[in-house]
Amino acid sequence: MNKKAVVFDMFETLITMFESPQYMGREICADMGIPEPTFREIWNPTEDDRTLGKITVEKVFERILRTNGCYTDELFARIVEKRRNVTIELFDHLHPEIIPMMEALKAAGIKVALISNCFFEERDVIKESALWPYFDVACLSCELGMKKPGADIFAHCLHELGVRADECLYVGDGGSNELEAATAAGMQAAQACWYLKEGTRQPVGRLPGWVQLDKPMDVITLAHKTGVQK
Repeated sequence: MNKKAVVFDMFETLITMFESPQYMGREICADMGIPEPTFREIWNPTEDDRTLGKITVEKVFERILRTNGCYTDELFARIVEKRRNVTIELFDHLHPEIIPMMEALKAAGIKVALISNCFFEERDVIKESALWPYFDVACLSCELGMKKPGADIFAHCLHELGVRADECLYVGDGGSNELEAATAAGMQAAQACWYLKEGTRQPVGRLPGWVQLDKPMDVITLAHKTGVQK
């Protein structure tokens, strides 16, 4: 019997950054006491290196603080701790169907995988979260040195799962051109829309032309319709 799988994105798919206090560039530079453009002179160019695991967020924070003459051990530690605590809180605001969906997939004998562009500090929180035990395979960009929408991370995920691309359903909010990349890899792709809200800083809205899932349990329905089941 062929193995089957559903592959998920993490941010704005399994968890959302917009149901709890945010601590991104705008908020971090305010705590540092520097203008946002000054903060982003270092923060933005390091994004790829952070995503690919070449540098930690902590090292970037320290570089920004020292470059702007505002480094203190206390301020650095406070920013690092606040960033971690805000990331932990994201998992306190799961859509109520996320865990039941995961349990239903496992009960059906469907493998569950994660492909996420993330930094090391986010990786650590993901591994400590209630979602971590549900993943048969987790492809985290900072660990692998590869990221979405690159074909290599999708190929790696399929290899680790031991499934063909056409046996896989990919579910994500659509950021980082992930739906296009999953389709190019041979997977069926669907947009997770249950966290999407107007008036937020979310990277994408509803994307025309894709199957759109309005609640997590719709993943189960689509998986059965497309034969992605045991």
